[in-house]
Amino acid sequence: MPILVNGELIDDSLVKEEARTIRPRLFEAMPNEDPADVEARVKQWSRENVIERVLLRQAALADPDPVDPATVEEWLSRIRSETPGQSGCIALGADDEVRRDLEARLKVDHLLEKVTAKTAKPANKEIAEHYRKNRDSFLTPELVHAAHIVKNIDENCDEATARAAIEAAEQELAAGADFAELADRLSDCPGRGGDLGFFPRGEMVDEFEAHAFTLPIGQLSPIFRSPFGFHILKVYARRPEGVRDLSDVREQIEQQLWQEKKQKTIEQFLDRLWAQAKIEDQPAS
Repeated sequence: MPILVNGELIDDSLVKEEARTIRPRLFEAMPNEDPADVEARVKQWSRENVIERVLLRQAALADPDPVDPATVEEWLSRIRSETPGQSGCIALGADDEVRRDLEARLKVDHLLEKVTAKTAKPANKEIAEHYRKNRDSFLTPELVHAAHIVKNIDENCDEATARAAIEAAEQELAAGADFAELADRLSDCPGRGGDLGFFPRGEMVDEFEAHAFTLPIGQLSPIFRSPFGFHILKVYARRPEGVRDLSDVREQIEQQLWQEKKQKTIEQFLDRLWAQAKIEDQPAS
């Protein structure tokens, strides 16, 4: 049924559309629950979500701070250039209609920024305590830092040609050529000197990992074949399996805890909007 939120009539179709969106996620998240109970949760949450968005929009539109017209036009231009489905579900109607929708969304974003502006970043003690209690979540597998030169075998290059090219690269390396320079000049994956960064087991093909995780640091592999073609590999460094140091994850933890604090602040703000709101179910017409 329609809902009256602070005097604004909200059509029941919005609640139904919200229910259609969240229903699959809830059933997936609650596979062992009675379907009737899940459906009841869908109806409750869809209604609450729609009302919450209306309350936020009403509060944002009541905020006297204006939205920069240039920002609205920038977003409008960006949306018009995107393909359908990429614009955050904004219905592309007349420009004036889209502008009003954009302005309301930007005012909501601005309001939430104001609400959370004074949220303090977590103290060092909070960060250290979170790290201590969640050390297992910072466990990393064995990692290897490697680079490679590759000559692909495909419709443009047969196996004999690729083999000859990788052997020529091997000869230049034996003569003292710089690996990174050679990778950028000769590899079929140029750029960054062939550097692949750190990676764990399971990200590369088996033939590649067989060399990457056994080759001594600083040494070159022999030429080897993978499903892609021929490679020469160089290992730069290794990191054993273990828990990452607090210094490595401090910024990550700080951002996570700070976002959690901001979210709590927003939830408290929404609770106040709910407490002050007048919400009435209306009979269906």
